[in-house]
Amino acid sequence: MEVAAAKMIGAGLACFALAGAGVGIGLVFGNYLAGALRNPGAAASQTANMFLGFALCEATGLFGLVIAFIILFG
Repeated sequence: MEVAAAKMIGAGLACFALAGAGVGIGLVFGNYLAGALRNPGAAASQTANMFLGFALCEATGLFGLVIAFIILFG
């Protein structure tokens, strides 16, 4: 196998983290919305937790993207 082909395969595998981040973000916002609809009074106190979960999921996806770019261009 050529090195260029191996780099492309490795970068593609590293991008699977982006799919996981998308699923995680969907779960975070979906569960927040379900909880907010069940108990609207507690929704305001859980907003910070929702944004923290969003940030952690998004950071995981961005780390995977950075690794893919390092594999391709590093």
